[in-house]
Amino acid sequence: MTARPRRVRVAEALPEIIEHLEPDQQELARRQLVADLAVLKIGPWTPTVAPGEPGHLGLLVLEGLLSRDVVLDRPLASELVGRGDLLRPRDQDGEDAPIPFEISWTVLHTARVAVLDPTFARVLGQWPSAIEGVVRGASNRAHSLAITLAVSNLRRVDLRLLVLLWHLADRWGRVTPDGVVVPLKLTHEMLARLVGAQRPSVTTALRQLEEEDHLRRTSDRAWLLQGEPPDALARQQVGAVG
Repeated sequence: MTARPRRVRVAEALPEIIEHLEPDQQELARRQLVADLAVLKIGPWTPTVAPGEPGHLGLLVLEGLLSRDVVLDRPLASELVGRGDLLRPRDQDGEDAPIPFEISWTVLHTARVAVLDPTFARVLGQWPSAIEGVVRGASNRAHSLAITLAVSNLRRVDLRLLVLLWHLADRWGRVTPDGVVVPLKLTHEMLARLVGAQRPSVTTALRQLEEEDHLRRTSDRAWLLQGEPPDALARQQVGAVG
């Protein structure tokens, strides 16, 4: 006998998607917006969503952190995705591209993902503002990728890393008396792919940033950012590149 999939109330996990509904409609949405739940353990992940299913919105990350890597012989570029992001992993057509590429996924922090199948999509259709809340998860990914691309155009690797970490802090960070903690256990290799640099250069740049008291590692291997975000300096560097 096949076990029934676990279910999750999506609007309880992500209340922001129904924040613009009237109170009575919010309660109704919390009860009716139910989806299958997938729990992804740390390590490589191969999506199993059936391809070509009409009306399938994709996978909505409720919790955790994943990386999406573009692979040409080896991983060359990475994207971090997390809470609120909408994934459609079957939509990549790298095998048919002029220069074939692959996409690989890795779960960095244990993740909970809602499967937004056609049944869920039909229920969601009752509330246009809730549809907007779910779709925002795709547009936010596009905006984040644009920032990452801009970061990779800064001349200095140390500045790329500092701007990237402050960008990640804006989304995942928490303020403490000592600074802003970014609770992401990112390796030097992962950071190198995020900023478009070589790993040895990243290691050297991180050491420099620590010596200048811009950041340090915490006891649990998170990142602690100290001081103020490098806004003005980053703009100067972008102007120099242009």
